Amino acid sequence: MSAGKDLKQTPLFDTHVSLGGRIVPFAGWEMPVQYTGILEESRAVRTSAGLFDVSHMGRVDIRGPDAAPFLDRVLSVSLLALRIGRARYNVICDRDGGIVDDCIVYRRGEDQFLLISNASNTGTVLDWLAELAPSRDRVQLEDVTSSTAMIAHQGPQATSMLAELTSADLASIRLFSAVPEQVAGVETLLARTGYTGEDGFEMIVPNEDAPAVWAALMDKGAVPCGLGSRDVLRLEAGLLLHGNDMDTTVNPYEAVLDRFVDPDRDGYVAGEALRRIRDEGPSKKLVGFQMRSRRIARHGYPITDGSQQIGEVTSGGHSPTLDRSIGLGYVPIDLSTVGTRLTIDIRGRAEAAEITDLPFYSRRRSG
Repeated sequence: MSAGKDLKQTPLFDTHVSLGGRIVPFAGWEMPVQYTGILEESRAVRTSAGLFDVSHMGRVDIRGPDAAPFLDRVLSVSLLALRIGRARYNVICDRDGGIVDDCIVYRRGEDQFLLISNASNTGTVLDWLAELAPSRDRVQLEDVTSSTAMIAHQGPQATSMLAELTSADLASIRLFSAVPEQVAGVETLLARTGYTGEDGFEMIVPNEDAPAVWAALMDKGAVPCGLGSRDVLRLEAGLLLHGNDMDTTVNPYEAVLDRFVDPDRDGYVAGEALRRIRDEGPSKKLVGFQMRSRRIARHGYPITDGSQQIGEVTSGGHSPTLDRSIGLGYVPIDLSTVGTRLTIDIRGRAEAAEITDLPFYSRRRSG
């Protein structure tokens, strides 16, 4: 899931308001690039806990007697057997197999689902769903983005901090589960998901209650984090950003998302195209690479085999956790093996890189 394509240099704090001297989100505004600094915020998420105001992400309520079979036609995975309170990651593909968006869908009830789309894609996703939906008495679509806010609380201490603000049994909430609970006295859809590579929770609350929940988590020690650290953390975790690492010109097999695709279902809108791509095999593949120098590969930089361009960097940056420069990009299948040496053209200078396993970073798991 993406936080937005461009890292705009938003002035510090200009999209947030002060509550009792604390900086808290004013839901519906643009997420700032940083609060105190990208490195400091990234370190907080890896060692303690960080807070992200991700209210800009789209939230679409889908309900009705045909909601489940409708989504079975639209999404890359089937939700027919998904239990209430569980969620699945998937991609939404067009009829040619291109990736319209990647999203998480929660099952709220037998005939009710909540789809979380990327910020810049909400309108596109809604248009695509509306085009494919049956009559309104069978499936209803409602954009609830503006009436709700969404807060991500991520890091190794996120659970212990959150436990002081809710009576929910957090240990019983499995990864990719969502339950209605109270957090800091606010009715909340509490989900164990995230986009940083760390354990943590995402909370969907009424718009007007977001500042109180944010302030309560800050009081427990959570550090406000912006778009810059979110992008660094997701790259370290090998997570893709729609608009950079995938779009409608890319299919799930090229993006190495095939484990989230079941193309053999009857009626699946992208099924025919994806079966053909699967059977023929993709010609290119998304890979992770690390630089063999301190130079940083940025989005759009050419990838070469030493003599000619074979691809381009889709995401790149310096990893503060690993203290090395890393990146993602598409290369031909025959050059996609781990250990393959590549060259990144950084402003006219050839810099050596090597394909490596993904993710770049994996958190330590207890037990």
